[in-house]
Amino acid sequence: MNIMNAPLTEASLHHAVAELAQRDADLAQIVERHGPPPLWAREPGFATLVLLILEQQVSLASARAAFNRLEASIGAVTPAGVLALSDEELRRVGFSRQKSGYARALATAIQSGVFDPGHLADLDDDGVRAALTSLKGIGPWTAEIYLLMVLRRPDAWPVGDLALATAAQQVKRLTQRPTPADLLALAETWRPWRGVAARLLWHHYLSR
Repeated sequence: MNIMNAPLTEASLHHAVAELAQRDADLAQIVERHGPPPLWAREPGFATLVLLILEQQVSLASARAAFNRLEASIGAVTPAGVLALSDEELRRVGFSRQKSGYARALATAIQSGVFDPGHLADLDDDGVRAALTSLKGIGPWTAEIYLLMVLRRPDAWPVGDLALATAAQQVKRLTQRPTPADLLALAETWRPWRGVAARLLWHHYLSR
């Protein structure tokens, strides 16, 4: 595995935070005010992908509430468990019709052997993006968050994340919230630690 595909650890996170703070005074201020960010991490696999589907375009709290209702309904969140629920049962849990379709498509892809989330860790970042975005309902934001939070890739950069954009606007004192293209340009100087910069910006956002 390429060293830049290796998952972040507490040690590499703190090394990267120190390096970014040296390069960027605004990121250094986040560390001074709030300390280093946590090594937020999620478990790999189907259940996390379902939660990410639920998180698309809604608050984390409402997505988590729907996921908790799903767990209460079927126990462990598995492809078979999701496929056993009717559309009406998924709706009662909190899935929109669209997200029900996405979760079913994901479960079917895994059950049929078309997609195996266990193999994602073996791929480079672009390979992970390609594998995930080939699935119905999984777009660039979901793929990038999986890279960043599950595989803990150091350079993942979710330009479509609104909290990240809001934090960047505040930290960089921008007159308006940056677009995804703006965020891409802004983060160029943070390579190969953009995933750590994202954690710093979220740390700022949540600390406020």
